[in-house]
Amino acid sequence: MSQNVITLYDVPSTASQPWLPNIWRIRLILNHKRLPYRTVWVEFTDIEQTLRAIRAPPTSFKSDNRPVYTLPVIVDPLRSRSNPTVLSNVNTIAEYLESAYPARPIFPEGSRALQSLFVHYIQEVFAKPLLPILVPLSHQRLPERSQAHFQNGAPVTYPQLTPAQREQAWRAVKDQFDFLASILDKNSGSDGDGVVAMGREISYADFALCSVLIWIARVAPHDGWPRVRQWNSGRWARVWERCKDCMDEY
Repeated sequence: MSQNVITLYDVPSTASQPWLPNIWRIRLILNHKRLPYRTVWVEFTDIEQTLRAIRAPPTSFKSDNRPVYTLPVIVDPLRSRSNPTVLSNVNTIAEYLESAYPARPIFPEGSRALQSLFVHYIQEVFAKPLLPILVPLSHQRLPERSQAHFQNGAPVTYPQLTPAQREQAWRAVKDQFDFLASILDKNSGSDGDGVVAMGREISYADFALCSVLIWIARVAPHDGWPRVRQWNSGRWARVWERCKDCMDEY
């Protein structure tokens, strides 16, 4: 059975649940489309070697043209078990899954361009203020071997935020959540339920947002998620609930 289902490559952690937001985007799509899949766990140290071995395309290239390999990656034997489709880059994978498995769509007709802009905003603007808070916490959840990977085999240390700095960082995060809430409010009433990006139906844009919420909940369950879920009159808890059925593997 496992040879006939999609394989998703992810990074292990010391936590009981995966947390990487880009990979959660793909998990949410797979679960939404009810596609069986299995997970292969790859430590950061082994990513390039592993992905080269399965002939995964590089995610990007450095200035000297050296390839960069990152996760998520999927292997899909839909067309051929001996020559499966191997894809990297979260957005490329999302578009492939929509094309190969059109049932339960994530891109309503005519929405790809606007959704692409929304997802770019979530990744490049909305999530940026979270980095000084969540990156050190995420690093702590990696196995020791993966932790050492990020600085030539030596453990990485991150500056410790003072309580005042931490609160200032959370205020910057809230500014982004407040702005996004004001945008999503435009879908309230006759235009939609005011919760999901496309008005009423869940879509890829919602999965990009929810993957950030999952990241917060997984790595900051005591300080981060309890405050975020109350912001904007509980809007983000409602987004979580709309995506909750897609959080469990099909």
